[in-house]
Amino acid sequence: MTRSLALEHSWQSLIGDQFDQPYMQTLREFLLTEKRAGKRVYPPGSQMFAAMDLVPVEQVRVVIIGQDPYHGPNQAMGLSFSVPEGQPIPPSLRNMYAEIEDDLGQPVDLSRVSGDLTHWAQQGVLLLNAVLSVEHAQAASHQGKGWELFTDELVKRLANRREGLVFLLWGSYAQKKAAQVAADRHHLLKAPHPSPLSAHRGFLGCKHFSAANRLLEQQGMAPIDWLPRQRQ
Repeated sequence: MTRSLALEHSWQSLIGDQFDQPYMQTLREFLLTEKRAGKRVYPPGSQMFAAMDLVPVEQVRVVIIGQDPYHGPNQAMGLSFSVPEGQPIPPSLRNMYAEIEDDLGQPVDLSRVSGDLTHWAQQGVLLLNAVLSVEHAQAASHQGKGWELFTDELVKRLANRREGLVFLLWGSYAQKKAAQVAADRHHLLKAPHPSPLSAHRGFLGCKHFSAANRLLEQQGMAPIDWLPRQRQ
């Protein structure tokens, strides 16, 4: 991250003042030091704020909170749970697709679909990780460096600015992240994380995708097309 990587203008207006806070300056120095040391950091700098770049503040309809980016080569792309076209579908996303198939009654052939969730973002789904960078092969290596403060403030300000958003909160980490979101202003749907370690404890069968669409339609909004895209 460098200061020249500006946020999309509506997010800049909402949260841009945080870049001048000491914790963000410390985070910037940490990332620069990592780069100077030759460490590989994911995602590429131009994609660190992709979740916001693709969904302006007033277009957000659904929020999905992840933890930190994938730490393998060519996986992280700035959208929680998403991987670029052509990459193998990670285990948590495979379980998300299994739930979509069961919930919506539409077949999902994992051998033929893409793990790129850009089309969700283009429909107003904010795919936000709590931590926006990670070192190669070092899961959670950038936790506690300042990103959590930034995304906490982002979630708080978004929730205060908007009403009627649907938060899909999978796992205790995401649920704690949204603890300050007012349940009388927004819709908070909670389930275990889709990880293979926990999906069978209640994520599979939660039917959050159809529930989110019903909540949107009750507000006069179009439903999200959750079905994965076919591989190119």
